[in-house]
Amino acid sequence: MPAVLFFRRKPLPEINVLMVCLGNICRSPTAEGVLRTKLARAGLDGRVGVASAGTHGERGGAPDVRAVAAAAKRGYDLSSIRSRRVSSEDFDRHQWVLAMDGENLEHLQRLCPAPLHDRLGLLLRHAPALGLQDVPDPYYGGPAGFEHVLDLIEPACDGLVLTLRKRLGTS
Repeated sequence: MPAVLFFRRKPLPEINVLMVCLGNICRSPTAEGVLRTKLARAGLDGRVGVASAGTHGERGGAPDVRAVAAAAKRGYDLSSIRSRRVSSEDFDRHQWVLAMDGENLEHLQRLCPAPLHDRLGLLLRHAPALGLQDVPDPYYGGPAGFEHVLDLIEPACDGLVLTLRKRLGTS
């Protein structure tokens, strides 16, 4: 009789977060990498899943090298992230779909079924002290723009981790 192998499946996350920008090569992969790292430091990496996508753009590309370099300087690894477009399944799979700016949020609102609109929001709402709503697109600028993106995303992810802790009952 052949041996039967049993594989232990990794438990599914309790909450899934999707970060969204235009092309999924600058801001949203940066937000994905930052949030993953902060969740791991908070001991929540197995309980919260994180992904990123774009409302437009190509599938399968690596993040912009400037985003990767800026993130690496602060200890975030974006090397395994590949771009993809938002799909209709994302609205069922992710309880939180956070856009980097109002334009992408409007696009998500058009794509998302009305009963699931409560899952949509802006990432920077988790950092109200910044007084901003939009993470600016750094693509057409220089390295300073990618540093600025991190300056905005880091406190927003800190706020999001606090919110997730409360939601999961670990605060």
